[in-house]
Formats: sequence, C-alpha cells, structure tokens
Amino acid sequence: MSQSDSFIEEVTQEVRRDRLFAAMKKYGWVAILAVLVIVGGAAWREWTASQERATAQATGDALLTALSVDSAEERLAALAQVDASKPAGQAAVGMLKAAELLRADKPAEAVAAFDAIATDGTLPEIYRQIAGLKALLAAGDTLDTDARKLRLEALVQGGGALRLVAEEQLALLEVSLAQPEAAIERLNRIVADAEASQGLRDRASRLIVATGGSLVSVEADAGASKE
Repeated sequence: MSQSDSFIEEVTQEVRRDRLFAAMKKYGWVAILAVLVIVGGAAWREWTASQERATAQATGDALLTALSVDSAEERLAALAQVDASKPAGQAAVGMLKAAELLRADKPAEAVAAFDAIATDGTLPEIYRQIAGLKALLAAGDTLDTDARKLRLEALVQGGGALRLVAEEQLALLEVSLAQPEAAIERLNRIVADAEASQGLRDRASRLIVATGGSLVSVEADAGASKE
C-alpha cells in the first residue's frame, strides 16, 4: 500500500470515528433509555409476581387458620376476616363461607351466599357454575322441581366442566319423578361419555342397576352405528 493510500485510509477511519462519536452524543441517550426501560420493566414484573405470590400465600394461610377453628360459627367469623384481593380468591372464600353456613344449619343463608357468587359477572365462569350447582344442592326440595330442572339443563347446555355432574343430578331428579326410562337413558349416556371420570361412571352404573335398567355396552353401540 502506497503512502497516499495509507493516509487516505487513516483519514477515512478518523472520519468514521468522528461520525460515530457524534451519533453517540446525539442519540446515545436513546440507547441508555432503552436499557433502563428493559431493566426497569423486568424488575417491575419480578416485583409484581413476588407481591402476587406473597398475597396468595397470605390468603392461603389465613384460610387454613380460619378452617382450623373448632365450631362452624367461629370458622364463619374467621373467614369474614380473610381479605382476598383476586376474584378467584374472593369466590373461594365465599364458597367456604357458604359451606360453613350449611354446617351451621343455615341452608337458606348458604343458598343465598352460593347464588351471590353464581350471579357475580366479575368472577370466572367456572366458579359461577360451581356456586350455581352448590346452590341447587343446598336448596334441595325447597326449590321448585321445574326450576331445578331448568337450571340443571342450563349447566348441561353450557358444556362446561360440570356438564356431566349436572346430567347425573338430572337423572336423580327423573328417578324422583318416577321417570326411570329417561333416567336410565341419561345415565347410559354418562357411562359412554369419554369425558366422564371413572367415579362418575361407577355411580351412574350403580344407579342404572338400582333403577332396574341395564348397562348399554359402548362396543355394542359402536357396532350398531357401523351397521
């Protein structure tokens, strides 16, 4: 490389350095700000997650302490002091209170507490469905038969996690209404349902036999459908 070429290369590098330093002086604060935002955001997320874990643990500890009390009345008083900030925690505390009201032989108040959760639009749907079913079970024969059937059918049609449990309750209702054929047909559908738990299948099978019906083989149904 000639001396002139070497001189030109050095001048070019110096110009590049000057431009780089000028750019850093002009826009360097943007890079610094970006780093601060990233680091600050990560720290905020970690702090928020830590706070949520601490809150959930505190709520859980408070619930365990409240449920360890001897009498239902004392447990109710202790549960009333539990502060759950999250909707799911509020639903859990509410259902525990309703359960304690049942143990304290206050079914009407328990039903009202379950219904309050079931109709709360701010809560996740699964909690509302559970509370609605528990309200039905707590109400028992005090609720009109048609109203019970209507609410159970709504749970079935909703297709949620409680669909098959609601089907089982409808079958029990049909047995009480002297409609064994409808009950047996419904119970056989439960037994054949792939989403049914083994415990639910066992209960449905026993009720079919107790009602005087017979189990329909899933394999037989499959063979008949192929024909």
